[in-house]
Amino acid sequence: MRLRLLKKNFIAFLVVLIVVLMLFYALRRTNNESNVDVTEKDSTQTAVMGKFEYSSIENMRKSIYDSNYRQFIQNGDKFALEPEVVVVIQVHNRPAYLKMLIQSLEKVAGVENMLLIFSHDYFSEEISDMVKGITFCRVLQIFFPYSVQLYPNEFPGQDPQDCPRDISKEDAIKKGCSNAEHPDSYGHYREASITQTKHHWWWKLHFVFERVRVLLGYNGYIVFIEEDNYLLPDFLAFFKSMAELRKTSCGDCDILALGNHNDLSRFHEFSSKTETAPWLSTQHNIGMGISRELYYKLMGCNKAFCTYDDYNWDWTLQNLSGTCISKSLKVLLARGSRVLHTGDCGLHQKEDCRPEKAQERVEAALKEARSALFPSTLALTDFGPVDHHPHMKNGGWGDVRDHTLCINYAARL
Repeated sequence: MRLRLLKKNFIAFLVVLIVVLMLFYALRRTNNESNVDVTEKDSTQTAVMGKFEYSSIENMRKSIYDSNYRQFIQNGDKFALEPEVVVVIQVHNRPAYLKMLIQSLEKVAGVENMLLIFSHDYFSEEISDMVKGITFCRVLQIFFPYSVQLYPNEFPGQDPQDCPRDISKEDAIKKGCSNAEHPDSYGHYREASITQTKHHWWWKLHFVFERVRVLLGYNGYIVFIEEDNYLLPDFLAFFKSMAELRKTSCGDCDILALGNHNDLSRFHEFSSKTETAPWLSTQHNIGMGISRELYYKLMGCNKAFCTYDDYNWDWTLQNLSGTCISKSLKVLLARGSRVLHTGDCGLHQKEDCRPEKAQERVEAALKEARSALFPSTLALTDFGPVDHHPHMKNGGWGDVRDHTLCINYAARL
């Protein structure tokens, strides 16, 4: 009897053991298959993105051309294909300010319905990793292929054979430097670091409207900002209200200006107010919403833009308004800015940058302005026809090589 009981217990033990072993191997197989799927997914993503090589200038050039061709959309499987607005950020090399911008973008209500395009003219793993860390909306990175960083000793960088900035034309010709015949309007020769921003801006405009495949068929506005900007939480809601206002009440407005250079001290008063004005570079060059219709007008002035002797893209654009573009550009602008300028240093001032102070100022201003965000309706003051506002060109753009390269962006992107 006891022997029979032991035999039954042993058989039951064997059955349980077999079941446990079967479950163990089944789970292990499932985990292995899962790991293979993750590995394959990662490999596929790497293959789509391409690996960006920073080890040499030649490798960076190849990576840039490859990336601009592949146009990998980060988070493309998580968010809607048709964006409500496209925001293009021109990025140089101020990662602390870029970090603030990204933090502000994450707080924008409805950001998941935006497409962000980061356009770089300086290439580093630090900056790239910051952008790759964005998970809250779709992202595309594009890369300016004629950066000074990629051509440190030849045009469009600074060629050792180029003329010094302040040498006279007579002495430059005697010296035989390469661009002796082409000083600017004030007798100065080109500085590569100064010319790059205008090059990048014009190339970026071409590339986004003509070459970004995901935007083929997109007829909405594209808003242009820079790395040292900061977006308010109601940026998208305000933009949509502003675009509707333009349709109903300002059909001849060419540009939406979502930002201005005022602080938020009177934000409660101006939050829901908009007005029209002639486009001025010193006032309306921040948070510019550009339509495809305006883009085509600008492309009709490709040569005029690229040969005008001013190293600033915005002053050049103001010159086109009312000259090459026969009707002066009219802007519909937000009196309560939805795009803040945080940068306290830039093209001409590269030392004593205090991004932490800028962060403190923005946070304090937002705390005061928060209750006036998300106005239910917008009020418009229309000042009627606009006039051309000429200005004294700034120079820095007299070299025919800059002219030729700039003109050719439309053909060899």
